[in-house]
Parts: sequence; C-alpha cells; structure tokens
Amino acid sequence: MTVTESPATPKADKAKELVRVHLRIKRYDPETDTRPRWQEFEVEMSPGDRVLDALHLVKWTQDGTLTFRRSCAHGVCGSDAMVINGENKLACINLIKNIGTDLTIEPIRGLEVIKDLVVDMEPFFAQHRSVMPYLIAHDDPGYKERLQTQEDRDRFDDTTKCILCACCTTSCPIYWANSEYVGPAAIVSAHRFIFDSRDDGAQERLDILNQKSGVFRCKTSFNCTEACPRGIKVTQAIEEVKRAILYDRV
Repeated sequence: MTVTESPATPKADKAKELVRVHLRIKRYDPETDTRPRWQEFEVEMSPGDRVLDALHLVKWTQDGTLTFRRSCAHGVCGSDAMVINGENKLACINLIKNIGTDLTIEPIRGLEVIKDLVVDMEPFFAQHRSVMPYLIAHDDPGYKERLQTQEDRDRFDDTTKCILCACCTTSCPIYWANSEYVGPAAIVSAHRFIFDSRDDGAQERLDILNQKSGVFRCKTSFNCTEACPRGIKVTQAIEEVKRAILYDRV
C-alpha cells in the first residue's frame, strides 16, 4: 500500500496541514470479478479537500482502473452520488474534515453495478420520464410569457432544486425491495409540475402516481429527505402528492 500526497498542498505547509486518509472502496469489474470485492488505499490530503479529491488521487497515482462518475464537481450535476460511510452523498461537496479520515465507499444501492462505483442509471431515468417531467400547456400565449405570482411560484419552488443524483431514490428501502416503485425522485419531479399554476397536466400525472407502483408505495421512512444533498423536503412533497390524489387539492 502506498501513501500519496495531495498535489494541491504547498510543500511548506504539508507537515502541518496534511492528514492520512484511509479509503476502503467496493470494487467490481465484470470482466474479471465474479463478485464484488474490497480494496484499501491510503492518501495524504488537506482536511479541506473533498472525498472526490481523494478518489482522484487514488485513480491518478495508485490505480488507474478505479472507476467512478463525476462531471461538474460542484454539487450541481449529481454525477458522483455514492454511499460514503453508509450514507448516500455527493463526493464533490463532502469535505474530509467533516466526513473523517476513514472512508468506506460503495456504489449507490438498488441499481445494477456496471463497474466499481458506476451504476446503470437508465431504470432511474425511465421512472423519471414516466411522470412526464415537463410543462404541459394547452393554450398558446403568443408573444407573451406565462406569468404567475410569487405565491404560485413558492408553491413548488422547493422541488425545482432536484439535480437527479438518485440519492433519495437509492436510499429508499421500498425501492431496494421493489424496482417497479417509481421512487422519490420521480415523485419530486412530478410535484414540481403538478403544483405549477401554468401547467395543464396535473391530473394525468396524478393518475400515473395513483397506480400500484406509484406514490402510495411510500412508507414515510424519511431516508429520502435525509439523503437529499439539495435539502429538498422530499417526504413532504410525497405527502402533498398523496393528498392531491385523495382530496383533489391541486
């Protein structure tokens, strides 16, 4: 096992600032492995570095075969969702000083692992598409904008923050056991348009979510809310959709 220093830390400050980080990463290569395995690495990082920085350092200096997704690296694209010390998180926004120096990293659960920390996101996106996550408006506004009041906007503002990282859906025990369940993220996406005053497709979405695989599969465990890196009140959104179905409150 080799110890690699963070290239971002000035030499004069290394002895004072660097900490030794131990990573235990769940690996799986379908070309060589019959089952997942664990591999351990050690790197030296600044406490202000991110988990993503530690993964980069491992890949760039110790094992180039380590595979994971990342894109913007600023908590906007949602690409690098993974299980870090037992919780769904984004590697790009969690700092070593907050997470700790002993890291256990796994792929998010409930989706097929393609390689290492990369999972097949297509079933997740298919569920997202099933709720018609786009504005449906039957009128033609011509050259005018579709205006709404600030109060109307506030009604669904929270659920516009979703970045489709799948942290909420893959933290849901119902989803782990039943892949047909549409999942929290899809319900959040539906909520964003169901309660939009400019949209005309609310009833069609509610009919979709009132099916066997829909919103009433939720057992209100709050895992989804705790896992959301954007702080969306996911469970509240799910309950609002349930009430809209039961009491026609759109």
